[in-house]
Amino acid sequence: MQNPYLKDNNTICALATPPGSSAIALIRISGPDAFSICKKIFQPKKKNTDLSKVPSHTIHFGNIVYKSELIDEVLVSVYKAPNSYTGEDSIEISCHGSEYIQQKMIGALIDSGARMAKPGEFTLRAFMNGKFDLSQAEAVADLIAANSKASHDLALNQMRGGYSRKIKDLRQQLVHFASLIELELDFSEEDVEFADRKELFLLLKKLKSEVGQLVESFSQGNVLKKGIPVAIIGKPNVGKSTLLNTILNEEKAIVTDIPGTTRDAIEDTIIIDGIAFRFVDTAGLRESSDRIESIGIERTYEKIKQARIILFLFDVSEDSCEDIIGDLKAFRQEMKENLTEEEFESKKVIIIGNKIDNLVEAPRHFKKFVEMECIFISAKRKENISMISESLVKSVKAGDFQDQAIVSNLRHYEALSKALRAIKNIQKGFKKNIPSDLIAIDIKEALHYLGEITGEVTTNEILDNIFRNFCVGK
Repeated sequence: MQNPYLKDNNTICALATPPGSSAIALIRISGPDAFSICKKIFQPKKKNTDLSKVPSHTIHFGNIVYKSELIDEVLVSVYKAPNSYTGEDSIEISCHGSEYIQQKMIGALIDSGARMAKPGEFTLRAFMNGKFDLSQAEAVADLIAANSKASHDLALNQMRGGYSRKIKDLRQQLVHFASLIELELDFSEEDVEFADRKELFLLLKKLKSEVGQLVESFSQGNVLKKGIPVAIIGKPNVGKSTLLNTILNEEKAIVTDIPGTTRDAIEDTIIIDGIAFRFVDTAGLRESSDRIESIGIERTYEKIKQARIILFLFDVSEDSCEDIIGDLKAFRQEMKENLTEEEFESKKVIIIGNKIDNLVEAPRHFKKFVEMECIFISAKRKENISMISESLVKSVKAGDFQDQAIVSNLRHYEALSKALRAIKNIQKGFKKNIPSDLIAIDIKEALHYLGEITGEVTTNEILDNIFRNFCVGK
């Protein structure tokens, strides 16, 4: 397949492992002259070994020699087109991880006819050569960046094509729909209807539902990819900073007996049961005449808006059940006034009673606290902290993402949103008896945006925006 994006089809090379000294480094070469270029500097230990004639997926031991200088003893892996990552003739050289060796080998390959790869160019060539579609190519970068089991599973499912199959199936249904409408347009003068209107309405309803579900899944997929934001809130001096330090197992926040110590949000991430959670310790919620503390409280409400889960902390040794119920009611009212109904409903509030180490007997109204599903802890003594972890994981309901189509990519979300808007316009058009030629415009628009996700419809600008964020060796 001719590559319309790359300015040339030269043989490229790059370091595929992180720069710097290491035990082993890997250098990639891909392109039509990969074997002949490598042959100029590689001297196999087994005589009469010709890399262009050996079987694909074989490894060969030898020396890299450049300008009569022995650079290193290496292993050369051979991958022949089309059965390689890029779909081209490719070689991977495993060498010792000295920075000097890496630089000398890259320089030798460039002097021998290769050029340095651009960011993501190996994966770009794989896409151009039909090894996988655009959404799968993007998943490669997500898989490399995955920092939790949840984000790993999402990326792996997308890279293996599960998500692509869903999009292609939706697009194929829409193509079938479009073909029936186009056929009617060809015979418009005869006033013939080839498409059963009832069948079309059912198909549109199904498409709208499935695309809509994918659009809605972005709110979950995006936070699973980047980490679930969790805000720790409550009055001053109830132990928010102590709880953050306990959960993170480090002294991240300053802890004192002075109310209002935390003036700004303090954040860090921890992985619990394969899911990344981004914890935020916030300024205590109270009326304050201190200008700096007041700014911190304003920022607390901003963090609450961004959070998916809220840990509502109170001092079980000081606050009564009536106080907590009143504070919760005031908090929920504040949120309702500042959030949309959808945003408000999406937040999970976990009520936590801290400082059980200060109790000499069971707290008053203990039964009411239990009915509120309150978790009792001592952040100072690290008691019952595991119950918070269990509640957090349960709140996410992450499950197994390997077989689910969940949108975690902003570009895909925007394309799906536009496709959904076009599908809704098609429905409106039919209800208003708009001419088929005008409806066909919305159908083509929906097809266009679905095609953008998998790369069936693409532009140089889209490709550049995607692949320039890759590492050079990928």
